Amino acid sequence: MKLVSWNVNGIRAASKKGMLDWLEQERPDVFCLQETKAQPEQLTSELLEPLDYQSYWHSAEKKGYSGVATYSRIAPKSVSQGIGDQDIDREGRVQTLVFEDFTLVNAYFPNSQREGARLGYKLHFCEAILTYCRELVQAGSHIVLCGDYNIAHEEIDLKNPKTNKKNAGFLPEERAWMTRFLEAGFSDVFRERHPEEEGHYTWWSYRPGVRERNVGWRIDYHCVDEGFRKKIKNIGHWPAVYGSDHCPIYLEI
Repeated sequence: MKLVSWNVNGIRAASKKGMLDWLEQERPDVFCLQETKAQPEQLTSELLEPLDYQSYWHSAEKKGYSGVATYSRIAPKSVSQGIGDQDIDREGRVQTLVFEDFTLVNAYFPNSQREGARLGYKLHFCEAILTYCRELVQAGSHIVLCGDYNIAHEEIDLKNPKTNKKNAGFLPEERAWMTRFLEAGFSDVFRERHPEEEGHYTWWSYRPGVRERNVGWRIDYHCVDEGFRKKIKNIGHWPAVYGSDHCPIYLEI
């Protein structure tokens, strides 16, 4: 079973850049999207029901902003939108799909923004998602938390750590939360399997030449609970796949 996650930075924009052609070629079993920036009623049937996928949507109240969605070829046992926190749920940031052997949480973490303007909201979200995932595990579920975390955890996770220590996504508070999340019983499987390999990034600025020189950040993840680690067959990302400022990431179980 292959799970793919991709911050598409606008599903309508990504579809014009070949996203559906790529989807037809790759055919993951489950495809999680973040930052869809669309309400379902704004989309064509091609985007609502591509190929043989069923789609599930959790959009922000504000049009053209945030939002997550999931395409699945395997019918989930249940799908739920949000986590019961109005401040988070109105921005369409979390979607949960329950499958036979695990629970998939598709999440779009907030950006803490320039000078930490939204850091308080970001940390509130982080604490809420940690509590949410802990409760699912305590209830007997295995967890896959995928999506754009908007956090580069360690210096190895971005090209220029020294010059970014005061920038959104690499703030001490964000990194400390990520450490706590992993210490709470969740695994960054990709980094565990590639502990000292540099140059693995999932986001690049749109500034000219940045992506070509691989001046990027690794801020998109598939993290799993400790009990599910042995089920992971393969994990990685496709930096050569364009269509967004992020690239898609994958997990095979």
